[in-house]
Amino acid sequence: MSSVYLIFAATAASAGERPFLHIPLQATRAYADGPVDLSYRQALEAIDRLAGCYRDAGYGYPLRVALMLDNRADFFLHWLALNSLGCSVIPVSRDMQDDEIGYFLSHGGACLLVALPDLLPRLEKLGAGLATPVPVVDCNRSESIPAASAAADPGETPADPECALLYTSGSTGKPKACILNNSYFLYAGEWYNSLDGLVSLRQGEERLLTPLPLTHMNAMAVSSMAMIMSAGCIVQLDRFHPREWWQTVRDSGATILHYLGVLPAILLELPPGPDDDCRGRIRFGFGAGVNPRHHALFEQRFGFPLLEAWAMTESGVGGSIIANHEPRHVGSCCFGRAPDSLEYQLVDENKHPVATGEPGELRVRAAGPDPRRGFFTGYLKNPEATAEIWQDGWLNTGDVVREGPDGSLYFVDRRKNVIRRSGENISALEVEAALLSHPSVQQVVATAVPDDLRGDEVAAAVVVSGQASDQESLAADIVRHCLQQLAYYKAPGYLLFCDDLPVTASNKPRRGEIKTLVGERVAAGDCVDTRALKKRQAAS
Repeated sequence: MSSVYLIFAATAASAGERPFLHIPLQATRAYADGPVDLSYRQALEAIDRLAGCYRDAGYGYPLRVALMLDNRADFFLHWLALNSLGCSVIPVSRDMQDDEIGYFLSHGGACLLVALPDLLPRLEKLGAGLATPVPVVDCNRSESIPAASAAADPGETPADPECALLYTSGSTGKPKACILNNSYFLYAGEWYNSLDGLVSLRQGEERLLTPLPLTHMNAMAVSSMAMIMSAGCIVQLDRFHPREWWQTVRDSGATILHYLGVLPAILLELPPGPDDDCRGRIRFGFGAGVNPRHHALFEQRFGFPLLEAWAMTESGVGGSIIANHEPRHVGSCCFGRAPDSLEYQLVDENKHPVATGEPGELRVRAAGPDPRRGFFTGYLKNPEATAEIWQDGWLNTGDVVREGPDGSLYFVDRRKNVIRRSGENISALEVEAALLSHPSVQQVVATAVPDDLRGDEVAAAVVVSGQASDQESLAADIVRHCLQQLAYYKAPGYLLFCDDLPVTASNKPRRGEIKTLVGERVAAGDCVDTRALKKRQAAS
């Protein structure tokens, strides 16, 4: 069995002088005087040097190391160095609050946290305060890597070891850790490179620009492995910079763009310019969640197709579907037709197949003898949840989809209690738990409301103790309280005060009714808009 490192090393051996990574100036201003450029050969040399330092300190299979390295070259170098030794990594976002970071480290069993220098004061205190302390090391001081606190297995590394733990918010509160083996990542690259139609990668020629976070499977597994396995160049941004976007695209020589629905929406709001037409430069955009009203307008203005795809961390690309062939049914939430390598069903709440054209929950599995090929391995420490999502031998996605006459699949809604804001999966129950810790909140239900830019925005209907004489001030206080516990994007953007909330006979919230109520009140402006309180923590 191969590994991410071995595939990278093979590409470096055959295409060592080809560019591997380009980080434009717009993304390096916080820490460098210019752009970052690494060839495959240069990257491999740095990776091997780091691997030697980790090896000397006793790191190896099956240890896990957490990485808080933003979208920087350091992420790739440390990840691949650890991968070469059989270690798994736990990507962690700086946007998370301390309790969230502590949960990732403790639940994931991290034996070390590698971080950027500006984060060390915060993280050293956090790591030392955990029940099982986690040492923190500056990513730039490889000579200071502490000895591994747990022993590596002196035996032979398994054929397909764990490569990463990626946490995904589900409908049961705390995020669940998806175990992703090396085969998950390799299949992502194989799948992307095997696509045809409007997606056909050219060996050694593509430059894939992505603003998406390396803490998610799209950037870490899909775009990274697509380029590594085709000797292409990853153009990695720190985040989406709207006003500098097209200049960055031109200067970087990008040929492919990865996006989420918020990106086309914002770009369409920019004033038209002479360089809008990207024909002959950008071959396609690959992403999900474009607003149907924006899809055709974007393609007409900017001159390249936005290819909508469906996947989730659990499905990997083993269960992915993409609209890479015509007809794409632009503007209809269509994400293409399932390939021959994938079997799918659309089922009702009793898991019975629905008629063609009727909405049903999407269930997927790989065709052939291994129905889990390319999918996640399971949830860490949660076999019950793993068995639940794989009920009846299908990956039960929780997404409601309908099938058109030609076999095209159309996204309808989410059955599971997850809010998807700008590509981030947010557990409604996690938000509710944070809000309920405020002394004034007696009851709360968090739900999604439509947002033209972000797909969804978080809204919360709350019942408070006593009478709120100043709803604006109380709402701000509740949201600030939430922001002390959760990453900024999880906090409510709208807060609605209610006298009571509809419940079932067993006293459970009627979430469907509440979602409708919240949507109507937000649309009517009968709420407190708290979106201005949600601010990303700036990198220093």
